[in-house]
Amino acid sequence: MEWVNRRELDNIYGNHQGIALETSGYPYVDLAELFSLAEKRGEKLFLLLLDQVQDPQNFGTLIRSAELFGVHGILIPSSRAAGVTPAVVNASSGGSEHLLIAQGNLAQAIDQIKARVAWVLGLDMDTETQPISECDLTGNLAIVVGSEGGGLRRLVRDQCDIIAHIPTRGKLDSLNAAVAGSIALYTAYSQRK
Repeated sequence: MEWVNRRELDNIYGNHQGIALETSGYPYVDLAELFSLAEKRGEKLFLLLLDQVQDPQNFGTLIRSAELFGVHGILIPSSRAAGVTPAVVNASSGGSEHLLIAQGNLAQAIDQIKARVAWVLGLDMDTETQPISECDLTGNLAIVVGSEGGGLRRLVRDQCDIIAHIPTRGKLDSLNAAVAGSIALYTAYSQRK
């Protein structure tokens, strides 16, 4: 513990409430650890893949939802995506402390996931795709949520076994990435329990 002048804390963070703590970076895990957790629990694999989700609030909300709905872990890209930062930890409301998060190449990871006899479902706004409520989400599964602006990248989309949408009826054309991902996770959770 070190006592410092308040101005030093102000330089670290403007809303510090009189205390600061230095920690190491977030302890990301390997994809294999996500597989191991499902095996250890004797459960069918249930993963969330985020394809360049950049908003920390969306990422934190998805972590929280994933933890609540029994996801074994989340995989995010190593670049061009939000990482686990203090803002993400705050938005996750503690979910980041209870959920494994891995970083890596999504396209390569999807190959490893499929090798585990898992379905990879990508979410899209395209109403020509299958409604998610009509998909069988009870087996080994990875749900992919695309970025806030661009959705799923072509390479990732092409690797998905199925593309599904969440039916809506309002005048707006799309759901927020965190809301769509949370609805998809709940839909899978309700089928799986």
